[in-house]
Amino acid sequence: MRLRKLEGKLKIEHSILDGVRAMLERLIADNSGIRSVIPGVIKRVRDARGEVKVHVTVPTASGWKAIALSDGARQELFISTALSKEELQRALERAAAGL
Repeated sequence: MRLRKLEGKLKIEHSILDGVRAMLERLIADNSGIRSVIPGVIKRVRDARGEVKVHVTVPTASGWKAIALSDGARQELFISTALSKEELQRALERAAAGL
């Protein structure tokens, strides 16, 4: 399967939750330290209502794994970056707020 890319940094293999795509586009545009973002699996959950919420969970070989909650579902995000967990969390919060 060939990956579609947005500006070479947002790799899209399948769908992205409503609101999360715009947030990821802002995140990439505002942070030159982010090499790529790969959205992962979407799963339905009960506690994902309202605004898009994202939290960084665990380190990966090339950056961090984060979980986005929106629209009654959660989606894994694999973010390739050299930013620290705290820096990335702040960047995600600013992108989610639309700042």
